[in-house]
Amino acid sequence: MKEVEVSFEARESPSREQIINKCAIQCGVQEKNISYFEVMRKSLDARGSGILAKYRVRVAVKGEQIPEPFKIIPYLDCAKGEDVIIIGAGPAGLFAALTLLQRGKRPVILERGKDVHSRKFDTAKLSREQIVNPNSNYCFGEGGAGTFSDGKLYTRSTKKGDIRDVLYQFVKFGADPSIIIDAHPHIGSDKLPSIIEAMRNCIIEHGGEVHFNSRVFDLQQIKVGNNIKWRVVCHSDIVSTSEYVAASVILATGHSARDIYQLFYDKKWDLQAKGFALGVRAEHPQSLINNIQYHKKWQPYLPAAEYYLVTQAENRGVFSFCMCPGGILVPSATEPGEVVLNGMSNSTRSSKWANAGIVTSVEPEDLPDYEKYGALKVLKFQQDVERKIYSMNGGNLRAPAQRMDDFVRGKLSVTLPPTSYIPGAYSAMLNEVLPGFVARRLQKAFPEFDKKMRGYYTSQSLLLAVESRTSSPVRIPRDPESLQHITLKNLYPCGEGAGYSGGIVSSAIDGINVAKKI
Repeated sequence: MKEVEVSFEARESPSREQIINKCAIQCGVQEKNISYFEVMRKSLDARGSGILAKYRVRVAVKGEQIPEPFKIIPYLDCAKGEDVIIIGAGPAGLFAALTLLQRGKRPVILERGKDVHSRKFDTAKLSREQIVNPNSNYCFGEGGAGTFSDGKLYTRSTKKGDIRDVLYQFVKFGADPSIIIDAHPHIGSDKLPSIIEAMRNCIIEHGGEVHFNSRVFDLQQIKVGNNIKWRVVCHSDIVSTSEYVAASVILATGHSARDIYQLFYDKKWDLQAKGFALGVRAEHPQSLINNIQYHKKWQPYLPAAEYYLVTQAENRGVFSFCMCPGGILVPSATEPGEVVLNGMSNSTRSSKWANAGIVTSVEPEDLPDYEKYGALKVLKFQQDVERKIYSMNGGNLRAPAQRMDDFVRGKLSVTLPPTSYIPGAYSAMLNEVLPGFVARRLQKAFPEFDKKMRGYYTSQSLLLAVESRTSSPVRIPRDPESLQHITLKNLYPCGEGAGYSGGIVSSAIDGINVAKKI
């Protein structure tokens, strides 16, 4: 077995015979001696005179052992299996539930928000009427924050698990098979809802439960016979309280479940302040990004161009985050009285804008004025920034904004370019809106980014504040071997909300790993 790289013009869709032909040449054998090939990865290369699609291919010749194809472990009927409560129906919770099904245990999912299709009405109200439903929005609800954030599946690290466990299950439930080999796969916010619904239906068909509109407000350890179990108490708009009891609980609540962190804090359960990243959303014309990244060779058959940028300023990282080519900006507040922005794209990535978070690391030691909040100090800082921006504009979701070059020069923008952000933008001095150390780092970073992407630093780019939901500002500590909370037996902190992942794939893998431990 060996891996080779073969190239074709990007406009081509090579046939099986064409791939075998080039692989045979690379391996120095006749085509008839190629007994097996598998495309491992596809990427685009615009560095030469043309644009090439490059395929990394695993090849076997006659006489070599052919690897077994990857197979998803079958889901079992778990109606009589042991209950495991899962709090949260984002990628960590859903993939934990599917993994439990594969092992005959019965997942009981408690989701504070609505089902994935009902969420759409609440996100529409949030954008168009500025009505925030604190339990159903761009962050909360079935599928989690990633459902309405482009569905990027970029994680390729194999350190924590086999990413095929995630990608192949997405395909099983309706995703395009191309995600298995694309270098930068995504599903799209228009496609993800039906995939998430198919996952939920699979869980229910095999005996599991999914309860929406069930916000957890208390966790209690109780004695049942000779055993200690967990009682999980929920509140909903339908019934005042409901309770669920099980030996094990997976806590997969996402990075914005501040009430869960407060619950832990009030009960004096172990928590840790954790660094996160904060900054702005940078919105460019997609055509400009296409011209930069494709070296003015972009054609309609090519995908909307992406970018990733990173530099250092004042000994802290400044980097792009959650880049959405052909996307739009959306309000991601989870409570009334705060302004938060995020980006999303549909599967076609066909809007005329490109956006990305441009953020800088914020560590607990950067916040001496917040020491009194203990483990919640970074969370309180995050919350204060979001509330300050809301109050500055008299209490609505319009975003303070500034042209990129004006921001760096410290000049108020007289006019603003058009934006995809439906609540709208107003001209403001972002160095007065953002914390001082954040603004300074960003001002130093943008000219540096232009050295890597000529034309990126431009008056055509609009910066809008604030991008603040990059990751959890709190970590719920767990034992590295058992994955249980360090002092609470059979409670499994999991995913982004617990501080152990970032993004759909890594969160899903963390959910899989926790379920395997149980």
